[in-house]
Amino acid sequence: MTAGKANACVLAAGAMWGTISIFIRHLDGAGLSALQVCLIRTLLAWLITGAFLAIRSPQLLSIRLRDCWYFIGTGVISYTLFSTCYFMAVAMSQVSVAVMLLYTSPVFVTLLSAVIFHERMTRRKWLALVCTVTGCVLVAGVFQGHLAVPLPALALGLASGFLYALYSIFGRFALSRYDPLTVTFYTFTFATAAMLPLGHPRYIFAVLMGDPSLWLWVTGIAVVCSVLPYFLYTVGLQYMESGKAAIMATIEPFVGSAVGIFFFAEPHGPLKLIGMALILGSVIILNKR
Repeated sequence: MTAGKANACVLAAGAMWGTISIFIRHLDGAGLSALQVCLIRTLLAWLITGAFLAIRSPQLLSIRLRDCWYFIGTGVISYTLFSTCYFMAVAMSQVSVAVMLLYTSPVFVTLLSAVIFHERMTRRKWLALVCTVTGCVLVAGVFQGHLAVPLPALALGLASGFLYALYSIFGRFALSRYDPLTVTFYTFTFATAAMLPLGHPRYIFAVLMGDPSLWLWVTGIAVVCSVLPYFLYTVGLQYMESGKAAIMATIEPFVGSAVGIFFFAEPHGPLKLIGMALILGSVIILNKR
């Protein structure tokens, strides 16, 4: 795969993740909690990916027992714990604070990759990191809201950013042995197993049966916001450095902000627009020859 196609995969993944608020708003209005929405998204993504592999490439379902730690890393330590910390940070503070803290993840990925994989910290990466972090702060509207962040919320928000970053680290190890589809499937497998005891599946099923149209929305969040983006991101991660992939994926808050502006008529002052431009600029910096 060419560098351009790998970049396109990561950007497409970030853009798809950025649309998740459309689905969450609808499902939240139906009476499902954020954790329950996350469980639905993960469970259906697991079923869809598993069915596809069983029909198309059953050999990709085979893994060695001693390699399970890769997927405990991507599915439980990263995916499940990041989601839990993120939702708790949202509950304790404001969404804009939680989003800003979550998107400290490229900083963690870039620094961890420099230590673990000996990826070189170039001036371009430092500039892209500064643009990304500044852009996320502006998009979150922190300077406009004068937000006071409780210490527990601050700790949980930073933890969500760190745990989110670990997907790129564990995923890099897993990709040294397995196909991207295998990594994606077993990430969902371990995440689903971790979330089931917490999500009250009987209640979820009752809500979905009460309004059959919700099945379209839960299928959409599984395919558009889980299966396709995680697969595309994992594919792109095969052909680029972890730090670069993480920074490029921060197009997600750019898309998320655009969705808020155009779909939900959220306010968009000049600072927010500048922040969106900085995030997009960080992607351009990384791709400029």
